[in-house]
Amino acid sequence: MSTQSTADVARRYFGAASARDPEAMAACWRAGGLDRFVGQAELVAPDGVRGYFTELFAAMPDFAFEVLDLVADGDRCAVRWRATATFAGPGGFQGLEPTGARVEMEGCDVLRVQDGEIVHNDAYVDGMELARQMGVLPARDSAAEGRMTRAVNARTRLRRRVADPPEEIADGVWIVRGGLPRKGFNVYFVRDGDGVLMFDAGIRAMTSALSSAGAQLGGITRIVLGHSHVDHRGAAPGMRGAPVYVHPDDVADAQGDGGLHYADLSKMPAPARWIYPALLRSWDGGPVEVAGTVEEGEDVAGFRVVHCPGHAPGLIALWREADRLALSSDVFYTANPERFTPGPPQVPHAAFNLDTEQARASIRKLAALEPAAAWPGHAEPLTGDVRAQLERAADTT
Repeated sequence: MSTQSTADVARRYFGAASARDPEAMAACWRAGGLDRFVGQAELVAPDGVRGYFTELFAAMPDFAFEVLDLVADGDRCAVRWRATATFAGPGGFQGLEPTGARVEMEGCDVLRVQDGEIVHNDAYVDGMELARQMGVLPARDSAAEGRMTRAVNARTRLRRRVADPPEEIADGVWIVRGGLPRKGFNVYFVRDGDGVLMFDAGIRAMTSALSSAGAQLGGITRIVLGHSHVDHRGAAPGMRGAPVYVHPDDVADAQGDGGLHYADLSKMPAPARWIYPALLRSWDGGPVEVAGTVEEGEDVAGFRVVHCPGHAPGLIALWREADRLALSSDVFYTANPERFTPGPPQVPHAAFNLDTEQARASIRKLAALEPAAAWPGHAEPLTGDVRAQLERAADTT
């Protein structure tokens, strides 16, 4: 495709737009081509293009396009344009009824042309400014915009209260404590090349805080779930772009109900057993797309994977021999889930265990490593004589 031919197709397309002729615009496209309004919409040609611009021109009957610059190179062409219109109707646009607002905007389209047809377009438009002009958002620097900004900032501050900033607990290891009111959900970050690995994913409400913490520490390279219960996978679906890994025995639960099929809340006293169904729903971010698995003995960012089943089939701890540090997820509890208070190390609550006796064996397995510190999935770490504390917990009924 010559540069001149590409430019001719672009001029024909924008000429049809200037003439407010959606049929002629659609005719410039190859069937199946993608018209991508970056960050806003994706239209599949020809029907998507025809439908979008038919609605636009019915809502803004005086819509006028002016091409400011057109630069073509081979099969690509960049077009910078200006548009003016009145949102007069009679048709509405994207669910909005006509406001009579005057609209003026600039944008840029980058088209790709093959054999005389447009096959792809990336359209860049300032959606926020357009929303202001159409009355969806308050006018710039207005009192209404000030009120909206204050409301957004108040919501942001409230979200920050859900989780603390990252706190370094060992060389290259940080904890983020989250949840209200006691911040009893622990998520760990481990130096992983230039970024950090996230171990466990807390609850859904921690998503933005964990995303921010990961960015501050160099970016999240991957997420490894200690197990797939809903209060440990909660933020994982919202951490876009970070692949998630679990033990093979927890894949089904990560992609399914988060282990709720073996939970038995009748083993909890009232009122906890009445409260937990709503809590579990609020904590869960939903099923996780699993990118891969980690198994016993595998190296993960300088830690060794230790399989500790019982509380969950694929529960793992991460163990670093150099400083005898264990990141243990829910191998043991240091919180009382019935009263939501800190407590001595104990076996995870039977209401949430797949196999409580196996969970006791896994505590003994972790104790045999003789950790200097063991950081759990909830509440406070164990230090001092960690082995003795864990063995005592495993033997307590």
